[in-house]
This record gives sequence, structure tokens and C-alpha cells, in this order.
Amino acid sequence: MRIDILTLFPEMFSGVLGSSILGKAAEKGIVQFGLINFRDFSESKHGTVDDTPYGGGGGMVLKPEPLFRAVEAVAGQAKPRVILMCPQGRRYDQRLAEELAAEQHLVLICGHYEGYDERIRQHLVTDEISIGDYVLTGGELAAMVVIDSVVRLQPGALGNEQSALTDSFTTGLLEHPHYTRPAEFRGWQVPEVLLSGHHANIERWRLKESLRRTLERRPELLAQMELTQEMQQLLAEIEAERREESTGGQD
Repeated sequence: MRIDILTLFPEMFSGVLGSSILGKAAEKGIVQFGLINFRDFSESKHGTVDDTPYGGGGGMVLKPEPLFRAVEAVAGQAKPRVILMCPQGRRYDQRLAEELAAEQHLVLICGHYEGYDERIRQHLVTDEISIGDYVLTGGELAAMVVIDSVVRLQPGALGNEQSALTDSFTTGLLEHPHYTRPAEFRGWQVPEVLLSGHHANIERWRLKESLRRTLERRPELLAQMELTQEMQQLLAEIEAERREESTGGQD
């Protein structure tokens, strides 16, 4: 996979792209990163990439020429996914991360100022993505989020390939709790089932706890799922346990 980032502040990415999973993935040749300062594609001798909006108003608007030229330079004859980081875009989630992870070439555009010339949206990009309902100073931090979530899904990027398969949202549920040594810490015990070595019981416990955590924290996710018979049975057990807790074990 190749990921090109168009930004006015390429120095913001040096630490992120060279560290941890992203840095190791680049070292292994799993992903290639390109940092392009689209100011270099300005027609102005001063490197101007923005101008005042037609019709008046506050702020400055990114001009189309530098961005079109920059994207065309990195795309060549290929047709990569060209993604505009924008608070008006599609809300980013794990499903979209998985979709983008299947692409061979992504181009991420990080904006600044008041906004983009509308012709960039209409005729240059293939996607607009928002990482949440809030506004950042620029698109760089949002692009880093997308890059991290996409690269970790590439084969060989993680030390354990099974890790990504059980992540929260990958299965539609939030991930179950995790425990490690010691088995007892300050009087708090690891659930006995996890120490039993009985794999079927452990998997059942993990599914049940995933359902419990999703029910408690993100119940709307359950409403979107097609629940198996086992899931329905486990949810019934959870509801019975919650009723018992609320009544103090009294009918």
C-alpha cells in the first residue's frame, strides 16, 4: 500500500509515521508514505495556496490549482482514492477503515483555513471523511487517525495477526475485558474461567462479556446486529443477572 499525504505542515508527520506500528510497517515494506507540501504546486512565486472567498466572509479558502496539481502529480495514470479530511464528510468508523485498507493507493488531503474551493470537492476527491463532530485547526491530526487505523489492518503490520480480528467494532461488538499476570492484585482476582484452560468456556465468557460491555456502553450497536441464537441466549443471561443485581438477589 502507498499513502500520500498532501499537507502544508509535513513536519507534523515525521514522528508519527516513523514510530511504533507505522514505522515498523514502513521498514518492512508493507506501506510507503509520501509527504507532499502542496504549497510547492502553487502558481504564485510566494507559494500562495489560499485566497479570500467570493461573496465576502471571514477566513481564507484553499485554491483549487495547487491541490489539483499535487494530486495529479502523485496519482500519475492511476486512480487512487483521494480523501478530503473534512468535518462535513462521512463519519469514520471501523467498516470504512477496513474498506480503505483494501486499497493499494490512498491520497489524503489535509486542509486549513476556512475551507476548500468547492470544485475540489466536486471534481478532485473521491471521498470526504470526518473523524467526529468537531472542528480541528487542520486535517493533519485526522489524517493520522485514518492512517494508523488503516495500516494496522495490513497483513504483517501487527505482531499478532489475530489482534485486529477481535478489536472493538471489528465484530460489531465492543471487545471483551483482558487480564494478565498476576492472577491476584490487591485482592482483585482474574476471573476463574480464564485460568481454567477450557477453551470453549473461555470463548463463551469472552463473547458474553463483549455483549455485556456493548449493552452497557453502546447498546445501539446491538440494535444494528443480526444476533445468533447463542448471542440471544447470553443476552438473556445478562439481563437476568442485571435484574438479580438490581433486586439484591430477591424476587
